[in-house]
Amino acid sequence: MIAVRMAPGFVIAGVVAALALNLAARGTGERTKVQGFSDAGKTALARQMADAVSRGDTPGVVEIVVNREGVLYEGAAGKFDVAKNIPMPTNAIFVIASMTKPVTSVAIMMLVEEGKLKLDDPVSKYLAGYDHLQVITKFNAADGTYETRPARTVMTIRHLLAHTSGIGYGFTNPIENALTAKTKKGEWELPLLDDPGTKWNYSASTRVLGMVVEKVTGEGLESWYQEHIFKPLGMVDTSFAVAPDKQSRVPTNHSRFTGTMVEAARTPVPSTPAPPYRGDGGLYSTVEDYAKFVRMLLNDGTLGSAKLLTPASVKMMGQNAIGSIFVERQPDADKQRTKPFPLGAGKDKFGLGFQIASNDPAMAKYRSPGSLSWAGIFNTEFWVDPVKHVGAVQMMQVLPFYDDGAIRTLRDFEEIVYKNLP
Repeated sequence: MIAVRMAPGFVIAGVVAALALNLAARGTGERTKVQGFSDAGKTALARQMADAVSRGDTPGVVEIVVNREGVLYEGAAGKFDVAKNIPMPTNAIFVIASMTKPVTSVAIMMLVEEGKLKLDDPVSKYLAGYDHLQVITKFNAADGTYETRPARTVMTIRHLLAHTSGIGYGFTNPIENALTAKTKKGEWELPLLDDPGTKWNYSASTRVLGMVVEKVTGEGLESWYQEHIFKPLGMVDTSFAVAPDKQSRVPTNHSRFTGTMVEAARTPVPSTPAPPYRGDGGLYSTVEDYAKFVRMLLNDGTLGSAKLLTPASVKMMGQNAIGSIFVERQPDADKQRTKPFPLGAGKDKFGLGFQIASNDPAMAKYRSPGSLSWAGIFNTEFWVDPVKHVGAVQMMQVLPFYDDGAIRTLRDFEEIVYKNLP
């Protein structure tokens, strides 16, 4: 089942077709008609989504492709609610989880530009408890006991942005998984896995950055993000909550942990934003909204009349921030939530908030070297290609992260996009 957005608020289901929308960032005054994506390409993307659903790779998916000027393609396929047989609409509101992280990273860079913090400032300048950090040297998996020594380097804002802070995540790192379960503490409250700056670990670092944003601005993340990022970009459906009149647009979640796709029972969705807010997750959004964020990055920090960052800051975010080390393959400590990830491990670098695609000849049919990306645990994905000036967002709600079907859907999407660019 395919849904093609014909006009804001109107969806036709059951059409195997696609349409480039004359949409742009609401609130910026743009209504741009964009040329350059062929009818054959749109049809191929519609078929790609339909095939993903028919194979059982995903119950439902929404995709959007953009360039600097506007939307090239937007479509949906499959079910929004399998049990109720409701087709997936293009304006579905998804839990985007760790796709919150790039928003927080942009917020940090905005504060850097305003002179309110510096990238090489110690984290302890803003938050208590980060001035005498300890690093785990020995861990006993049998009883969860460990030994530590003082950290040899100071944790900085830059380390947090690059995920080289020494913090980890319990769902992927076995030590963090054991310690968070035993102590009931967050990963950012535990001793470090490594000295800051020495190793890349996917982590709750961006959660700490969210705390820094709140400390520096004196505001909660919801209000600051709305005023300084979401409203300027016209991201009208992005928030740490979903308004009551929009809750009918939130799709069900699914899991293939047991080998069979199972639709989860619906759970309450917050209708009013309430702290504590997380810099590393918790946002709800749509492909259309997040595409505006992507387009801002493609346009060097600007979208229409909204200017969030200077070109220099956007360029810096896409430069290698981890030196001679690489993005490392992350294990699956919590197999219900994740498989090992990410694509590009062992070859890609990481910038200030984004994974940076390497120049790997085996990946030539996908995004360009230097492209920026990240994802959310429910297999929501995006990338920003500054070489070919194109970006894309794909959303579904499937666990575990890096589910084989979800990754196949992503790679098929990506391959078809690049086959059909002018």
